[in-house]
Amino acid sequence: QLQLVESGGGLVQPGGSLRLSCAASGFTLDYYAIGWFRQAPGKEREGVSCISSSGGSTKYADSVKGRFTISRDNAKNTVYLQMNSLKPEDTAIYYCAARGRLCSFLGLEYNYWGQGTQVTVSS
Repeated sequence: QLQLVESGGGLVQPGGSLRLSCAASGFTLDYYAIGWFRQAPGKEREGVSCISSSGGSTKYADSVKGRFTISRDNAKNTVYLQMNSLKPEDTAIYYCAARGRLCSFLGLEYNYWGQGTQVTVSS
């Protein structure tokens, strides 16, 4: 069974950090670009970051540039999203998803999705 599983979410104070993980089972991530998306209550899903299958290309939403870093460890079949300087507006459910080799912020282009992990930024 092909699965993506996110972990690492939680409650953090403004200015704090979290590292999200996206682990694959049933398939290897080597051939897939991985995107991170988020959806806050009452808002549309938005692309946050993505990394190409080779790791040579990354993309970030303007709202997280300079604060979030995406990386991948193909040996561990895992992609990470390091989130620093978190703000209350970063509060959302974060999802990872897999598609072909190239990055995209179009959710419809992704074939596999995880179940999501909640990130709450609040004092």
